[in-house]
Amino acid sequence: MDHDDARLYLCTDGRTERGDFADFLDAAFAGGVDIIQLRDKSIEAAEELELLGVLRDVAERHGKLWAVNDRADVAALAAAPVFHIGQKDLPPASARRLLGDTVAIGLSSHTPGQIDAALAAETLDYFCVGPLWATPTKPGRAAVGLELARYATERAIDAGSILPWFAIGGIDLTNIEQVVAAGASRVVVVRAITEADDPTAAAQRLRAHLPTLG
Repeated sequence: MDHDDARLYLCTDGRTERGDFADFLDAAFAGGVDIIQLRDKSIEAAEELELLGVLRDVAERHGKLWAVNDRADVAALAAAPVFHIGQKDLPPASARRLLGDTVAIGLSSHTPGQIDAALAAETLDYFCVGPLWATPTKPGRAAVGLELARYATERAIDAGSILPWFAIGGIDLTNIEQVVAAGASRVVVVRAITEADDPTAAAQRLRAHLPTLG
């Protein structure tokens, strides 16, 4: 699948305590998740590469995408199709030089200025807007609220941009309709699926609220 067609993006850790990483990935993709990013600050590079090998195999079996967070060296070694970075990580242009033109590169954005810069960037393939609500996965990061999603929607229209963007941060079934109403057609989720008793059903319910692209 192409990243332009992705609507539901999931971030997960390695689920080492549960020991169900492969089964969880399979269930999430089966429910309609388009991209799964491994984001686990507690593991070393060797373990990350091992888990990414599992993620790659499951994603390819489902015909879906997978992503590496922060580390371009790991992304290159794993041959990841998607690489995501934050504002304080490797600059997108540098990541592009390291990873080449075939990898989709995404960037987190938290302010109107960062959204403007993302829309103007020539090295990005998508960007994320948030966190809309406070989330324990980003301690210390203040929630930006729905207004920033509305800003991204308006600026993308004004600029005539087709660059995909995802709303992120505390999104679940209780608020996803608000996110869509603010203009987002793509979302990143974490706990809404990672903490679900049935990840497949959770993904299906979330995806059902997202508008069809195009």
